[in-house]
Amino acid sequence: MKKCPNCGAEVEPGFQLCWNCNYSFTENKVLDIKDSLDGDRELDCLRCNVPMIFSGNYKFHEGARSGVLGAIGEMFVNRESFDLYTCPKCGKVEFFAPLQ
Repeated sequence: MKKCPNCGAEVEPGFQLCWNCNYSFTENKVLDIKDSLDGDRELDCLRCNVPMIFSGNYKFHEGARSGVLGAIGEMFVNRESFDLYTCPKCGKVEFFAPLQ
């Protein structure tokens, strides 16, 4: 565990953001989470009630690539795109269909 220099809270070693005060260990300052969101939604974690962070748009597809013609087969599979949001406190992940 590491200690937040801003509020003194215990933070997991892998996290780069304090769950209590949003202090960024990489930028050495407190971040305003709403300003750093790139997505269109403002979501709060259902468990922690803290703002969730937009982590990007991820594309998934059905099926597996097989053989030499695997790339050609990719043209005929179903592809879905989802916006991914994560909770900086508990790590909860939520997927949403992108807003059009």
